[in-house]
Amino acid sequence: MTPQELRAFCLSFNEAVEDFPFRPEISVFKVLGKLFALTTLDARPLMVNLKCDPEDAIRLRSEHPGLIVPGYHMNKRHWNTVTVDGDLPDGLVRELIEDSYDLVVAGLPRAERLRLDRP
Repeated sequence: MTPQELRAFCLSFNEAVEDFPFRPEISVFKVLGKLFALTTLDARPLMVNLKCDPEDAIRLRSEHPGLIVPGYHMNKRHWNTVTVDGDLPDGLVRELIEDSYDLVVAGLPRAERLRLDRP
């Protein structure tokens, strides 16, 4: 997955926006003000921090050592850092991004979830 594909996929979700609250080179993708992906698009290797169910996070780290690791500068229980331009299939990366988005949306108030068409 290229940086452009990563950005486009993150922005393809309902109400997703790209923000730069930390530094101009750090892209933060949010849904209704809540972070679901964080990356430096010009970094090599390309990596992205994604929210993850704690049990899934442990499983993914053991299945993909070195490519999926505890979230860098994030809560290690709930966030993974995923190497995007490594050996992971693009389909898995897309699934992990969507899961992160869905987890964040699930924590939103019901009215906002319904507005996003995600009960």
